[in-house]
Amino acid sequence: EHTGRSGGWYKVLLHFRSFTHCAIMCPAESEIFFCIFPLASVYEMIGLVFLFSPDCVEDDAWFGRHTKCNYSFDVPILRKSSRFAAYSNKHFRIFREKNIVYVFDNSNNGTFVDGKVIGKGKMLPLANNAVLSLAEERHKVFVFIDLMVDEQSNLPKELSEKYMITKKIGVGVCGEVKLAFERATCKKVALKTINKKDFPASVGPCLIKTKDFFQTDDSYYIVLELMEGGELYDRVKSKQQIKEPIAKLYFYQMLKAVEYLHNNGIIHRDLKPENVLLSSHDDVCIIKITDFNQSKILEESALMRTLCGTPTYLAPEVFTDAVTVGYSRAVDAWSLGVVLFVCLAGYPPFYPNARIGLSVSDQITQGIYTFIPSKWDGISDDAKDVVKKLLRVDPNARLTIEEALQHPWLMVRFIAVSLPGPSAINAGMFTA
Repeated sequence: EHTGRSGGWYKVLLHFRSFTHCAIMCPAESEIFFCIFPLASVYEMIGLVFLFSPDCVEDDAWFGRHTKCNYSFDVPILRKSSRFAAYSNKHFRIFREKNIVYVFDNSNNGTFVDGKVIGKGKMLPLANNAVLSLAEERHKVFVFIDLMVDEQSNLPKELSEKYMITKKIGVGVCGEVKLAFERATCKKVALKTINKKDFPASVGPCLIKTKDFFQTDDSYYIVLELMEGGELYDRVKSKQQIKEPIAKLYFYQMLKAVEYLHNNGIIHRDLKPENVLLSSHDDVCIIKITDFNQSKILEESALMRTLCGTPTYLAPEVFTDAVTVGYSRAVDAWSLGVVLFVCLAGYPPFYPNARIGLSVSDQITQGIYTFIPSKWDGISDDAKDVVKKLLRVDPNARLTIEEALQHPWLMVRFIAVSLPGPSAINAGMFTA
């Protein structure tokens, strides 16, 4: 559906079940200056994308519940949403003056740009990749894309033809991650860029599903599934402590992922909350492990001699035996013990502490940590037992991944009914 004159304002409706092309691939693509993409999944499903062209006459549009709005929220799928009542009849207006696009807030409950409320009756210019939230800051609904900002000229042609690359959403050890939209479906994906000189010689399978792969002379571009819940680190930071049943749910999945790795001869070596991603912002969700830049294929001796990883999560033998002996897959069991400790308590077991008078590495090699009563009084003995047995200094006495999975704390029906089976979880994490 098109409204306005030829070359003017475009309103493109793309139905979720019958995508034939994405709005940014429409015949008028060469005349498009700006576009707005849906971020929230419910808006993604009704598939509305707005485009601006340079010679527009009707360069503005209203968004809201009223049926006369250019983009009306009054459709069945949105009416069922618990947020529908929070939207105003005319919530906000997008308009263009010369080559600048503005958003005008007309709402009672607020329109936010990149986390900051505009204020009713006020307006703000929109920068490239600006994120619009409605009614509350965390309810991110749209992203504004300025097509005059040429951020795709250095990308492989096959990549830019297939995906629209937008804002940076993260930085890993190997490279940065950007939000992208698949042009054929307008679905969100994550694009990871890795400089070839930083790419490891031996790459194990990736737990995050890989959708596409491109390369230039200097870089690799890896299109990954998007984990919308963000990092476990941020979840712990915001909640301070993860409730024990939810921590158990996450930990079970971590164990299954690492078990799969070990069965395929791979040690992760850098397990930490920053490398655990969540599929949604809901407590009950799928988690997946990422960042395999430091992973190594197990040699026949099953030992390695490289000192790497994040100190807080490193096993004792990494400090004591890495140079002379090496270390085995037991290092991953230790790291998972530290991650579980952090989830349950909201603080790390090993950290700089002047009162103790020991460095972090000395605390780790001596196995010195404390269960602070105010943090642990509500935690079950079984959960504490798993932590203690994973944080044994002697790797031979430490709980293995398989043994941890058989621990009474994890042998409960709650996990079985909350998640798909182990094979389904792992199948979704790996690609051939």
